[in-house]
Amino acid sequence: MKIAFHGAARTVTGSKHLITLDNQTQILLDCGMFQGRGAATDEWNKHFGFNPAEVSYVILSHAHIDHSGLLPKLVAEGFKGPIFCTAATLDLVRILLLDSAKIQEQDAFYENKRRAKELIKPLYVEEDVEKTLSRFKVVPYDTPTVIDENSIVYFTDAGHILGSAAVHLSITEKNKTTRLTFSGDVGRYGDLLLRAPQTFPQADYILIESTYGDRLHQEVIPPEEALRQIIEETCIKHGGKVVIPAFSVGRTQELLYALNALEVDGKLPNVPYYVDSPLSSKATAVIKSHPEVYNRGVKELMKKDHDPFDFKGLVFIEDVKDSIALNDDKTPCVIISASGMADAGRVKHHIRNTIDNPNNTILMAGYCEPRSLGGRLVSGQPFVRIFGEEHVVKAQVKEIKSMSAHGDRDDLLGFLSCQNPALVKKLFIVHGEYDSQINFKATLEAEGFQSVDIPDMHQSIELA
Repeated sequence: MKIAFHGAARTVTGSKHLITLDNQTQILLDCGMFQGRGAATDEWNKHFGFNPAEVSYVILSHAHIDHSGLLPKLVAEGFKGPIFCTAATLDLVRILLLDSAKIQEQDAFYENKRRAKELIKPLYVEEDVEKTLSRFKVVPYDTPTVIDENSIVYFTDAGHILGSAAVHLSITEKNKTTRLTFSGDVGRYGDLLLRAPQTFPQADYILIESTYGDRLHQEVIPPEEALRQIIEETCIKHGGKVVIPAFSVGRTQELLYALNALEVDGKLPNVPYYVDSPLSSKATAVIKSHPEVYNRGVKELMKKDHDPFDFKGLVFIEDVKDSIALNDDKTPCVIISASGMADAGRVKHHIRNTIDNPNNTILMAGYCEPRSLGGRLVSGQPFVRIFGEEHVVKAQVKEIKSMSAHGDRDDLLGFLSCQNPALVKKLFIVHGEYDSQINFKATLEAEGFQSVDIPDMHQSIELA
């Protein structure tokens, strides 16, 4: 048996890890799209590094596009097997992949208008998504499920987003069983909305994400209070706008929940609140339909507030004309819009129209890949390019790190605390920036894990 790392290897996005058994059965863990990597992104998304037609099964940890976004391309290029995931992941991936296909087609259309030759093609179209959705098979949490005569999969809640799962495989070859765990993305133990990550059976091999492997989400004040202070300072005191880039799934709902909690406590600033993302509206409806994933705090709140994602002054914007109108409206307000790294979507327009005014605030509420627009803003760059034009950064740029859906170093260690390090043959660090991974490796070795590896892109490793 061997495993090859075709994405999220010394980088954060594009999760793809391919297990090949001795009988040539291939199990692909995730099939994610690379995002936010500048010029390299398009080229990396064109080539898998393996033959899709030879993949037997896909196991999907969760719905985020950097984990699911190339599934339609995989199907279009010959994959014919089943895709295993949780029920909630399927509900989310349906809307995310259709939205992604629409973006691929639109981007190709507008790019080709500027080209006389060498026209580009979208990575996939909506028809590919429909074919992909027909291949999904739902696996409940905490239920061993037979994939074939050699392999059993078991999902535990990873606490990252709705439906997210840590994947546990038991693979038997030549009368020997190997237990492999893939963390997917690990959530927070103090998440605003979701249950904490679950414990899981002892593993021989572990793939652990490392987005915040060398950092802690320490905030002096709770995220709700930080939001209130920023909105009061920007909108009420200075008459400006707060623009919050936010992923449509997970982050947007956490922001709405925090703002709703402020209203329940009588502390919500009296300004308009806009969610400018049709996808966010659909995702919020899906999340409302799965209350079983909420943590105890949310369930307690729902006893006195039946909808924890709605409050006075909230408007969901669907039509692009209404989105454009926001840019011309000088009324102080809060705009939540996708994408979370500010590299695509309507939020880029809102940033372009607010970045030159020091009374405005661009608020980052989670991880940003360093090369993305959000990452460049967070790093304090005085100039950024948006739609090909250079802009001076005059608006305030602030962060609320504790709203990240990714666990920090201590959360990741908590996730692994159910394991006996002496029994883990090898631990692979994936889904993180290389510098952070090096530091996280030292932490894991200090915790007693004796063989820790940081695989490189397309590296293949034999498993004993």
